[in-house]
Amino acid sequence: MAQMSHATFARRALAGMAVLAIALMGLLFGANQFGDGSYAPKLGLDLEGGTEIILKPRLTGDRSVSPEQINQARDIIVQRVDAGGVAGAEVTTQGGNNIVISMPGTPSKQQEDGIRRSSQLQFRPVLAIAAGTPEPAPSASPSGSASPTPSGSASPSASPSASAPVASPAPSATNNSAIPGALSTEASPSPSASASATPSTSASPSPSPSPSASTSGAGQAAGDPYSLDQITEEMTAQFTALDCSKPEALEGLVDDETKPIVTCDQDGAAKYILGPVVVSGDKISDASAGYQVTPQGQQTTTVEIQLSLNSEGTKQYADVSRKMVGLQQPQNQLAATLDSRVIVAPSFNEAIPNGKASITGGFGITEARDLAQQLKFGALPISFDLQTRNQISPTLGSEQLRYGFYAGLVGLLLVTIYSLLQYRVLGFVTIASIVAAGLLTYLAITILGWSHNYRLDMAGVTGLIVAIGFTADSFIVYFERIRDELREGRSLESAVATGWDRAKRTILIADGVNFLAAIVLYLLASSSVRGFAFTLGLTTLLDILIVFLFTHPLVTLLARRKFFRGGHPMSGLDPEKLGAVKKTSYAGRGRFTTNPPRVAGGEGSAS
Repeated sequence: MAQMSHATFARRALAGMAVLAIALMGLLFGANQFGDGSYAPKLGLDLEGGTEIILKPRLTGDRSVSPEQINQARDIIVQRVDAGGVAGAEVTTQGGNNIVISMPGTPSKQQEDGIRRSSQLQFRPVLAIAAGTPEPAPSASPSGSASPTPSGSASPSASPSASAPVASPAPSATNNSAIPGALSTEASPSPSASASATPSTSASPSPSPSPSASTSGAGQAAGDPYSLDQITEEMTAQFTALDCSKPEALEGLVDDETKPIVTCDQDGAAKYILGPVVVSGDKISDASAGYQVTPQGQQTTTVEIQLSLNSEGTKQYADVSRKMVGLQQPQNQLAATLDSRVIVAPSFNEAIPNGKASITGGFGITEARDLAQQLKFGALPISFDLQTRNQISPTLGSEQLRYGFYAGLVGLLLVTIYSLLQYRVLGFVTIASIVAAGLLTYLAITILGWSHNYRLDMAGVTGLIVAIGFTADSFIVYFERIRDELREGRSLESAVATGWDRAKRTILIADGVNFLAAIVLYLLASSSVRGFAFTLGLTTLLDILIVFLFTHPLVTLLARRKFFRGGHPMSGLDPEKLGAVKKTSYAGRGRFTTNPPRVAGGEGSAS
């Protein structure tokens, strides 16, 4: 019964391995037929070449950039590039001023923008809102009643305009909102604990609050980020003329976090005057993206970015919410800006003390994850413009790849010759296992290139060559254990079962050490060495899979065949050639006989 259970397990394991291989091949076929996949692995920068991007700091006036800012920006860009997988990109500085990014292949414009954008999320109080496009100033009525100028303007006699800044209550949320999404801050499970009102914009300004109301609500003290006194005549003219529908509307904008700015939302449908930054993006400790969950625990289709602030940011956010909850619209709205554009500007219903925020808007899950990734890695200390973009040739090229391929073939040939000389026909099990491991490795690397932009560089090729030896080690450990059991006089099937029980622990320990070394090397090494660490770790996992689901089941089934069970000299499992221990037994009347080692089955047994 035990023999039947072992055989049944072996057949099921081999069937499972076949299903896995077929599934991977089907996935690769589907990626080529219905996606942008390829039947060949993607190659790295050193083997295929790619694109070189040089970024130049954006400076205005007499501003300068320090080496510390350049190094910090480089570290952040490295994190963003590496987050896309083991792509083998290189990020260096040039002349202590520019940053050079060498990427394999041809990156899309979205990828370029994601790398070089500052991704600085800031929280600024809203001072005024209007429609994104300027409108003609209304003519004065016979009674002389024109729209009032914004409260706090440096020039009360400034000409009124329908798009001039207004510190007026926002229209009802039932109107068509020009602001995408909402920003809520969760203090408790209660829905009322969120500052999730989505403001709308209107082309026509509402009456400004009286000076007394503004003074009591905003606190017109000097340096107050909520004060309407910050709206100068120059800012009013800039706000009036701003047309957010033009792509170049914010070109030349200097985003000084200590000063108010005039800006647009991401869609260009609304424009704002915002106060100085009250909570900066460097206070974000974590950012993740997913689908919003209701207080009852049900997942919705709304995509959200969840932010967690550090202790300092939590305190600042709590102070801001306490200050703004008592102000009038739109001064009780806190705008979240990304790269100087407003994502959303919600109003506060109550103070929020726990430093948890959620951004929802008109973006998909992929866009939200990219944005959360950029926010998590931090903001670039300075903004960059694209200086040059050039195609570069491979540093090693196809010649080195061919040499690496030859080296792998030589290694495989040597392992094959050794296996056949040492294990005879049993050596073909080693060859079949290495071929199966090579097939799975090829499929895995090719699929990862399609799904995660993994690129095989020369260091990765080296890892694959080294893996041939590690894989052969596992088979040698297993076969030698079987031989040891045969030398002790066990039958072949018993030797296979007992040898496997002892060999698998050794194999797991050895592969565990290799995998641990690969993890440490991947985490601590530079990108040029990460390719080696990745392929080493991948092949180590596949080695365990092959030994457990292919090699051992195959040997279990072969042990039931007469050629191996009978100890044929060419099987590699002949007890006599292995020096098996001979059994001496008492035959009676003072006689002793020496019996050959036991062979499973015997005459008449089923093969």
